[in-house]
Formats: sequence, C-alpha cells, structure tokens
Amino acid sequence: MPEVRIVAKNFMDMVAALPAMKLDKLYGSTFICEAVLRSLPPLAKKYVLQMLFVDSPVTAKSMEEWLLADGYSKHKVSIDRLLQLRVFLEVNDRKKETSYKMNTKFQSNMQKYLVFGGTLPREPMPLSVTVRLPTLEDLEAYALEQWECFLLQLINSAQAERLTSFSSSLMRVFQRGLLSARENEAPKLTENGFQFLLMDTNAQLWYIIREYISSSEDRGVDPTDLICFLLELSFHTLGEAYNLNTLTDVQKHAIKDLADLGLVKLQQGRKESWFIPTKLATNLSVSLSDSSSRKEGFVVVETNFRMYAYSSSKLHCEILRLFSRLFLSFSRMFILGSQQRHQQSQRTSQIRLDCGKLIEIGLR
Repeated sequence: MPEVRIVAKNFMDMVAALPAMKLDKLYGSTFICEAVLRSLPPLAKKYVLQMLFVDSPVTAKSMEEWLLADGYSKHKVSIDRLLQLRVFLEVNDRKKETSYKMNTKFQSNMQKYLVFGGTLPREPMPLSVTVRLPTLEDLEAYALEQWECFLLQLINSAQAERLTSFSSSLMRVFQRGLLSARENEAPKLTENGFQFLLMDTNAQLWYIIREYISSSEDRGVDPTDLICFLLELSFHTLGEAYNLNTLTDVQKHAIKDLADLGLVKLQQGRKESWFIPTKLATNLSVSLSDSSSRKEGFVVVETNFRMYAYSSSKLHCEILRLFSRLFLSFSRMFILGSQQRHQQSQRTSQIRLDCGKLIEIGLR
C-alpha cells in the first residue's frame, strides 16, 4: 500500500521554482533580497558577500581555490542553491570555462542595503492613534486560537467553538487534497488531510501558504506579488500596528485571509484600521529547520492502548478522536482508548493509518 506524503516546502523553495523573469522581478524588493540572503547556507552567504562589489565574472576554478581540502561538498551545495535562486548566473567564455556572475538586480539592492542601511516595509502607527494594543502574550494566544479554529474547521466544522466564515480562496486551499466532497454529502477529511493534521505547526503553515499562493492565479492575482507581500510581512515588527490604507487592493484582500489563519490581527479605530503581525507572520521567512523544534510529548500510551493526553487543546482531542474513542475529559487531560475492531478497521481503510505518524503526534 503506497505511503502518502505531503511535502511542505518553505518560501525559498517556492522562490527558486519561479520562472527567471518573475524571480528577477522579485529581486526589485530589498526585503526579498535580504530574505533570500538569510536563507542561504553559511558558505553561500560568504560567497555573496565576497562577490557583492565585484562586477566581472569569477571563474569556477578560482572559487574552488578558496576551499579547504574537505570543503568541496559544501561548496557544491552552496553553488547549486545560488544558481537555483538566480543569485549567481552561470556564464561561459570563449574557452568554454565556467564562471559565475551575480544577478545585477540582487547585487544592486544588496549594495544599497549595506551602504545606506535597511528600512522597514512601512512605518508603525503612533500609539496616540492605536491607544491600547494587545500584549505579546495576548497576540500569541489569539494566533493559536485562530490557527486551532482553522484546523478544527478542517476536521469538522461542527467542532469549532464559534462559527467561522473562511473566504472562498481559503476553502479552495482546503479542497486541494485535504477535503473530499461528494454530491449531497458533507466534506470529509482525506488521507492527505489526516497526515496534514499530524504535521507540526510550521510545516502546516508552509503547506497552507504554498497552496494559497499556487491557487492565486485562479483568483486573478500574480503569485509573485503575493510572495513579495508575504515575505515583506515577515520583516514587520511583532506586535506593532500598521495602517491598512498603506496596502494595495490585492494586499488588503490577502490580509483578511491571513487574519483567518492567525498571522495578523485586524483592529478598527475611530477613523483608522490597522493590522498587527503575530509570531506566525514574522516566522514566514525562517526555514523549517530553524523554526521547527521538537517539544516535550503530551501523550502517554499504555500497553492496553489506553491513551492519556495531557493537554487543554480541543484540537489535540479531536485529532486523537479520529482514531480512538474518548472515555473521559478533564480540563487539562483526556483519557482515550482504542475503537471497536470494526470501527478501527473501517477508519484505517479510509485514511490508511501510518503508525509512525501516530507516534509523532505523541512526540510533539
């Protein structure tokens, strides 16, 4: 039986997959250039800084002379990544010798950044207008609540603690493999949807954002513009308020979807409206390996398959109930057990349950 896997790419994988023309367009933004530089392997960053003010191509042979004896594998990985992202462009001279030249748009923007310093994508609103903003703790709780409500909607809309009305663009993301809907039947969680629930939050976020961008052309939105805005959003200051009137129409539409996901919080004043980035938004330009960390587990499984889940999250409970039966529920603990054999068999055949994935949920 084939194993189903969902690959959650990060932003730089998406950027690298763009056509050359669209990628060069992205490098018109200093923030994109900085985000790309941050994402590079350490040796690749060193190459960029070494060649930043060099206008002529540098031969591949010359660069190999910079290496230590055991550094070739890291060198190859770095060069491949720089070429994928079109930070370096490969050129061949008359002798057919390979050389590398830096992308002129990327080079120009990074030179300005280093010489004149960086700026914020937009200035925060003064406290005299916003008066009282949520604390960082309140903002983190809001982001978690929104994200869990989003995932509960995926499991079963009836399980959400309050009614939610996700936009059609977000519902299309749901339907791209996570939910299946037959005529005259309520949408059901697919095998891919179940495995999506077992990912950690950062991997889930990358997957949703990737699908949201991939479907943007269906909504008449250039994916390059959306990627640019989302990466710029990661450079905003956590907890600061930014005026909605500084956004384009496309960005205003996107910010409402991001608020549903908990990436920003929208607030309305007497005259002005603003958005406040949460930690989910400021983590967008961070790689999965940097942002994902293994946390202490919360599920204890006995040899008789009875489970004790030490959590107050309704989402955790609903995920566990997909393949087990709830016996008792307390404020900070759930006690669950294995389903009846025929129920378990039926559910397993529907989602092709992978035991390794079930173990993972207990390790997060």
